[in-house]
Amino acid sequence: MMYACLLAVLAASRADSATDVLVTAGKERVDFRVGSQLAASYVIDPANAKPFFWPLVGPGGAVVTRGWPVDKAEPGEMTDHVHHKSAWFCHGDVIPEGMELKHKVKGVAGVDFWSEGSGHGVIVCTKVGSPEQNGPHARVATQNEWRTADGEKVLDETRTVHFVDFGDARLIVIESDLDASVVPLTFGDTKEGSFGIRVRKSLTEQKGKGTLTNAEGKVHERDVWGKVSPWCDYSGPAGDVTAGIALFADPTNPVATCWHSRAYGLMAANPFGRDKSGFPAVRGRSDIVRLAKGAHLKLRYGILLHTGDVKEGKVAEYYRKFVDMKE
Repeated sequence: MMYACLLAVLAASRADSATDVLVTAGKERVDFRVGSQLAASYVIDPANAKPFFWPLVGPGGAVVTRGWPVDKAEPGEMTDHVHHKSAWFCHGDVIPEGMELKHKVKGVAGVDFWSEGSGHGVIVCTKVGSPEQNGPHARVATQNEWRTADGEKVLDETRTVHFVDFGDARLIVIESDLDASVVPLTFGDTKEGSFGIRVRKSLTEQKGKGTLTNAEGKVHERDVWGKVSPWCDYSGPAGDVTAGIALFADPTNPVATCWHSRAYGLMAANPFGRDKSGFPAVRGRSDIVRLAKGAHLKLRYGILLHTGDVKEGKVAEYYRKFVDMKE
């Protein structure tokens, strides 16, 4: 089991500064605390279009994702893309085959769970399991329904969230089991997806002093966007310190990840984009991801909150730990 493997990795590599993680679950949010500090909240309030993480606080107290529209915008902060709420998972075109859709979004064949304009879909958390805690590791399993704008269920999802404190870094692991419980599903070819984060202004390449870096050592949007890589990182100044946030894609995910990562602050792992997405790494490909009714698609991602830049934060080393935590 992943839980046993994770404990083994922690036992082998736990830093002396690692702190016990406490988790509390309510109707609107699941809070993860490292000692007395709130390190992350997983917001499940059904008033929102989908669950998301806010805040995300790294070691030393650095907040690395954009607060707006959940919180007040920083001075000079861009208030674009209202659907970019800190960190989230969804997709911009989920096609429920054989289901009549009363509301359509321009350019989307199925249901748009990415944007939050007229006719978009919603992801509703319907159940939160009992939180589990074991020293520097805590986890909670949740159940979601992905629904049309009319409230008709498109699919079921089991989403398990793990939070691990390493002392000098914090890792959130998200295991998503997408279940085509209603009808066959097609995950449409679009760049608008899927596991995304929006960094704060100071970390961006466009208005801040941040840097995008992928696992191959490529830097900046021009050499990262639309490329296949196991991870991508955004690092830069966060208040008085240098800090960063990385997204990890498990190498055993059944579909490889392209990166919809932008200089203005978006960084998203997208396994579904093909030729129409414009991603150069999948130009000419049309092998769309489809699920028969009753079939499952299991995906695993990680969010690393670290100090320093991509090298000082040991992002590549922590990616290996992330991989080793899985059975």
